[in-house]
Amino acid sequence: MFGGGECPQLILTLHAPFRPIHSASITYVVYRACRRAGLARVSGHRLRHGLATEMLRQGAALIDIAQVLRQSDLGTTSGYAKIDRVGLRTVAQPWPGAAR
Repeated sequence: MFGGGECPQLILTLHAPFRPIHSASITYVVYRACRRAGLARVSGHRLRHGLATEMLRQGAALIDIAQVLRQSDLGTTSGYAKIDRVGLRTVAQPWPGAAR
């Protein structure tokens, strides 16, 4: 709570009036961090994919991932939460009765 008001956003401006920072500011910070680390640029969109995928890998439910990403459509969230198919192959069991 800042100045008596509530703000549901996670990242706010440093000085009053406190308000959510613009998404372009986040992109700039990420691009700058990538440049300093000697990495290729990573977009905020890619960060969302990475977060959703890691949450899924850690066992989070799709509904919980949607809430963190602030999405109301689970179909959209499922597009972000990609399954690690290589990792899945290491634990998948053959289908019962399937030819080998």
